[in-house]
Amino acid sequence: MSSEETLESGLDFIDFLGDNRSSCTRKELERSYARFKNSEGIEDPPFSDVLDALQEFKKVNIKKGIIYIDAIPQVRVFCDQWRRPRAPQSPHSPGSDPQNAPSSSSAPSTPVAPVLTPKRKLATKVLRKLKQNRKELTADKGGIEITSDPAATDGKVHFTVPRLKELFLLRFRIVNKGTKCIQFNSYTALSNLSCFTLEDERRVTSASPLVLSPGESYEVVVRYMLNHYGYFPATMYFEFSPDLPGSVSFCIVREMEAAARTPLAVELGPVSPYKPFRTVTYKPVRNVTVEGVFPEKSSAQPLTAGRLVNYNYSHYLKDLAKQRMEDSEYLSPAARQQLESVKDLLKSPLKMKTYADRFHLLLHLEEIQMEVDIRKYDLHNQTMTQDKDIPKLLTLRVPGVAENRPSVQREDCLRVTKSGDTVQPITVYNGYVHRVELDSVKLGFSKRLLQDFNSNMKFNVEFTISRYSLKLQHRAVDLAVKHKLEEVLFPSGAAEPILPMPKLRMFNHKLENNPEQCAAVQRIVAGSSKPAPHLVFGPPGTGKTITLVEAMNQVSRADTSACILACAPSNSACDLLCERLMEDMEPHKIYRMYAISRDPRTVPKNLLKYCNWDETQDKFVFPEREKLMKYTIIVTTLVTAGRLSGAFPVGHFTHVFLDEGGQAVEPECVIAIAGLLSAERGQLVLAGDPKQLGPILRSPIAEEHGFGLSLLERLMRHNTLYQKSKESGHFDTRFVTKLLRNYRSHAAILKIPNKLFYENELQVFADQWEREAYCNWKHLPKKGFPLIFHGVMGKDEREANSPSFFNVSEIQVLVDYLTKLMETQGKNGLPKLSAEDIGIISPYRKQVEKIQRALKSVPALKKLSDLKKLQVGSVEEFQGQERKIIMVSTVRSSVNYVKMDKDFNIGFLDNEKRFNVALTRARSLLIVVGNPVILNKDSTWKEFISYCVKEEGYTGFDFEDAEGEDDIVSKLANLKINLDSDNPAEEESALHLDPEH
Repeated sequence: MSSEETLESGLDFIDFLGDNRSSCTRKELERSYARFKNSEGIEDPPFSDVLDALQEFKKVNIKKGIIYIDAIPQVRVFCDQWRRPRAPQSPHSPGSDPQNAPSSSSAPSTPVAPVLTPKRKLATKVLRKLKQNRKELTADKGGIEITSDPAATDGKVHFTVPRLKELFLLRFRIVNKGTKCIQFNSYTALSNLSCFTLEDERRVTSASPLVLSPGESYEVVVRYMLNHYGYFPATMYFEFSPDLPGSVSFCIVREMEAAARTPLAVELGPVSPYKPFRTVTYKPVRNVTVEGVFPEKSSAQPLTAGRLVNYNYSHYLKDLAKQRMEDSEYLSPAARQQLESVKDLLKSPLKMKTYADRFHLLLHLEEIQMEVDIRKYDLHNQTMTQDKDIPKLLTLRVPGVAENRPSVQREDCLRVTKSGDTVQPITVYNGYVHRVELDSVKLGFSKRLLQDFNSNMKFNVEFTISRYSLKLQHRAVDLAVKHKLEEVLFPSGAAEPILPMPKLRMFNHKLENNPEQCAAVQRIVAGSSKPAPHLVFGPPGTGKTITLVEAMNQVSRADTSACILACAPSNSACDLLCERLMEDMEPHKIYRMYAISRDPRTVPKNLLKYCNWDETQDKFVFPEREKLMKYTIIVTTLVTAGRLSGAFPVGHFTHVFLDEGGQAVEPECVIAIAGLLSAERGQLVLAGDPKQLGPILRSPIAEEHGFGLSLLERLMRHNTLYQKSKESGHFDTRFVTKLLRNYRSHAAILKIPNKLFYENELQVFADQWEREAYCNWKHLPKKGFPLIFHGVMGKDEREANSPSFFNVSEIQVLVDYLTKLMETQGKNGLPKLSAEDIGIISPYRKQVEKIQRALKSVPALKKLSDLKKLQVGSVEEFQGQERKIIMVSTVRSSVNYVKMDKDFNIGFLDNEKRFNVALTRARSLLIVVGNPVILNKDSTWKEFISYCVKEEGYTGFDFEDAEGEDDIVSKLANLKINLDSDNPAEEESALHLDPEH
């Protein structure tokens, strides 16, 4: 090998070290080089040659046995794309010229304000003033003092009613403490609630004001009667004026909040006041990195991902991301030079010519945000313990690691420093993850730390991201261009002519009565879409996965030489595919390939015999390519398929099936295609539902520019081959099959999702006994309608430094329903229940935690044999799942007097796909708990709530008796509040104020 090639390998090795480059001993660096060779799948050049080349070209420096690599102190800069960029200090700073401003197409999209009537515009101004000038408005003034019983604190009266349906009086005492008469003109409550009434002896109104002499007092009474648990807020507005002709009126405001809470709600309240998470400012420091001990690899790992380029992003991209792709005085010269070309690439339509460049850019933006997000899990002043079985490992407690919060896998690196270590250079110890436990990780550190270690030592822990999957995605888009996959990724319609479909004898006889499933299998076997992909559009409960399994069975029967790669984004989806395949195919023809980081305890026992688990080594290992090539079907995740694309010849796989294709970003899908499937001869089959949740993204900039659009959704949205014909109103069945028979839900549960997302085409084919199991449950508002919307006026709260919301009033309602379900199970024709029959969905992590805590304290739930199997999770966690009974807690509520249109940010709820997934998981009974006043601001939720009201499935807080929005607008417009604005531009965005900021 030439010296230039050796140097190139050395430079690749330095890139591989990334942030870990600093100083180390020769032995430590040689161990790192061995890992580098293993990950790249190379054998040469030897370490000594590489070290000599790096030293010759002054890339390393050796002093007293210590090797210094690129020995310049590194400044680690983190760029949070969710934070707004700093405004220029001067109006004449670069980028302030409107001619140089970015076009609107590259800016984040903003809601379009509705047309405002004069009255509504005035009401909006008043609403803004009530919020912005709260301190001034709640202050006593003009000689008037307002006290209350219960007393107010900072202008707000909090009180808890002792019992429901019992009268509670709140008294306001108005006293004229001045020396002149004051006229009490009027008062009103700004609220759309109907749980209270106002009264005063003289019935003061603007038409009949009351003059208060000096020292005179007057009482206004608020009569509360609460019929439901929850929080019931309102704002009292009192208007006065001096008793003189032509005098200017003034107002005093008091806020009220009545609460009715159960002991459980009190117990689940905030543990401490909410304090927003403070982003740590990372100052440049000199440090010395001490390498840790990498997990031992198996004696032979013949199947590698091939040599992976690092695909590091350019530093200027961080500057651009920080300024949200806008010109700014804070941009570096390099960033400003690249700004227009980066923006042009982001705005350009996706096509083969720019395919790789555009996805490289989007992946880099995603990585930049991932680096920020992972740091939110950093730990401070933590202790570690020495592992009892393997003393060379240290155990670190990481709460939430079992739920991927943070995501930590075997071989990941954690950077650890000793707490209080401030003398530079600071020693950073890299610890590599050997094992992930339920709430802890076992780490391999250097002997240097272990020799000094004691259990009282405290450490600061920094989490890092694994770039492996990112590098695979980068390589995949490069391979897509290299292997000319244009007709697969951008099909133009050069498909096979329409031919008679083969007659097939189904392995799964249930499919014989389903025309859409049969047609999909026939088209796939015939290859009628080739070279274009065939899409199986599978709405909830329509048997999408069963259809794919049948198609794979039929392909292998029709062509004994066929080789199939079956993939999905998640291990659970892959395991399900594999188990279904084994029902009709000889198991020895199927191979389930796991990543070496997979925890064997989470693998279904029936699959361990047919996967890459090595009992002798007690770990997963990758077999030889030749062994794998003998299998008819290989099942693996999209990321692990990267091992195959680095080793298998192009065209070995005749078919690639991707299940849940809508849940992965396009480059992740392409990992299983590029370099594996022949563009001319191969058949790609994508299955999923573009109307359900797509991939989870971190970067808002990447999301704004289409990175969240999966390959499946992109084809259905932008390629005419996968759209309904304007003439016939049907899909071209050569390219796409929409499954129509729903085998999951009762018609009442399916009604609204079917109408809003599936053009009312879904047909109810669920087992009658199963779907009607709860139609006669005595706690239904309406018999025969197994759907409940329970209205709750709750309060969304936060605690400590967690930004996540929770709502204890909704938790109480959920617990009440669970108790009723336990009390009635197995009686009057109702089925017996196990914990696995019930699922609880909430969009907020903190609500999930509070619900899990509540479940452990409810006596009735102890009847469940295994409470741990009652899953409580986010919408994302329930995608692809179903339960007999589903409960949904929407969480978000309001503690303010009124919110108009989108004025209140309903957070995760303002997402049609999330709504669709949450409401289509239930088979027999769906219970939704939420605030109808807030949810009605969203058109999708309004449709659902109106449906429940119409069908008499609504119960709880009677929001229909509340004042209408027009009444509130009229009240606001009539208030006498000084509306002089320092910033007229604010008026344009008044309807979009976020009350949380």
